[in-house]
Amino acid sequence: MRPGADDGRIGLRANLRHIGALVRRNALQIKQDPESMFDALLMPIVFTLLFVYVFGGAIGGDGGGASRDQYVQYLIPGMMGMMGMSIAMAVGTGINEDFRKGVMDRFRSMPIARSSVLIAKSVVEVGRMLVAVTVLLTVGFLCGFDINGHWLGMLAAIGLTALFGASLLWIFILLGLTMETAQAVQGVSFLVLMPMQFGSSVFVSTDTMPGWLEAFTKVNPLTHLADAARGLMLGEGAVGGPVLWTVVWSVGLTLVTAPFAIAKFRKKA
Repeated sequence: MRPGADDGRIGLRANLRHIGALVRRNALQIKQDPESMFDALLMPIVFTLLFVYVFGGAIGGDGGGASRDQYVQYLIPGMMGMMGMSIAMAVGTGINEDFRKGVMDRFRSMPIARSSVLIAKSVVEVGRMLVAVTVLLTVGFLCGFDINGHWLGMLAAIGLTALFGASLLWIFILLGLTMETAQAVQGVSFLVLMPMQFGSSVFVSTDTMPGWLEAFTKVNPLTHLADAARGLMLGEGAVGGPVLWTVVWSVGLTLVTAPFAIAKFRKKA
């Protein structure tokens, strides 16, 4: 990037053109390095089979096939948000590695808005999230998941997952720009990831949790997303409240973390 380059000096049309070019560049990198898609392709398969066939019978209640079928219906919508979080985590380590390897130095002499680099990366990562969710739903259908004709609800749930995942990207981008090493980014990311995933309604109903943990799950945005996805895809339970809270969390996280991430990137780049 050219020293002193500033978003304010670049028009909207040029900025969009730069973002499009960087999106194509990042997509070509994935094509040249298909191993970078392993997490999006394999993680949904591994986690679905693990939870359905190892834990499904026990968590479902009676240890039999009927309880496992019921658990598939509960699990798959909740895991959509989990896929979004896991894919978002990878962007932090990627950004950190790009700086350490000098990849970002190549952009210094280019007259492009610095924010376009991060926005383009976010667009590509949202695309990887959608791939992971598609694989998850495919495996879920093979395991007996049934949306009972709620196809529009399924599309709405996928869109909501992408919106929430996009907001999380800025958190992990900020971590990647702040931490010294990719290992440190990964360690801190897991500290954020694990409580949010397991302290939610993704895997089990929160009714069985102790009071202090249940109180946390009620404000956990992943719980709102999981409940919203179940309501939209299965037509069961409340929909309006969880959807509204998921949107509020997504917009709020983006408004708070994106400016800090872009400012940190400008300073560091």
